[in-house]
Amino acid sequence: MTTLLYKAAGDIRGDAILPLNQLRVRYPDVYEREVAKYAARPETLRNPVYPLDCCWADVVFLSPVHPAPIFEALHQSGRIGPVNLHYWTVDAELLDPATTCILLKRHDPELRPQPPEDFVPYTPETAAALATPSERALHRLRNLDATEPLYPWADIPHILHRGPIPLAAFRTPSGAPVIS
Repeated sequence: MTTLLYKAAGDIRGDAILPLNQLRVRYPDVYEREVAKYAARPETLRNPVYPLDCCWADVVFLSPVHPAPIFEALHQSGRIGPVNLHYWTVDAELLDPATTCILLKRHDPELRPQPPEDFVPYTPETAAALATPSERALHRLRNLDATEPLYPWADIPHILHRGPIPLAAFRTPSGAPVIS
């Protein structure tokens, strides 16, 4: 059975999904748009990704968890309305374990940087085992109050890939290529 990883669909330029540090050089305007997500916590961009010997801004983020239960829990909190999800998938087998790791996010989502023991080696099998969001994560999202930041992925495991991922590897929810 194919294990899928998820990435928010977006306005992409070129033929690959790029980490922030590469966006800064190749597409500065796209970088400015994407880095704005870190305005309240810019130090995050320098957080180490220990197994890949790089930092947060050097990796592409994917999720082993389908976005539907995450955004349904946010909707149940009353913080967002119904969501029409726009995402792409990539086959977990296509990622090289030498340039990919998993961040488990077992600790406080506000803990920065995440401790080295929360990073584990990447395998498609490990990613598949993490495909169901924890009840703790869903509970947090369902119970957000009006003052808490909306960090949907704060305690959801992350798949971190150092360097670009070819856009040709991604598929729409229907299975069609993102680019042809």
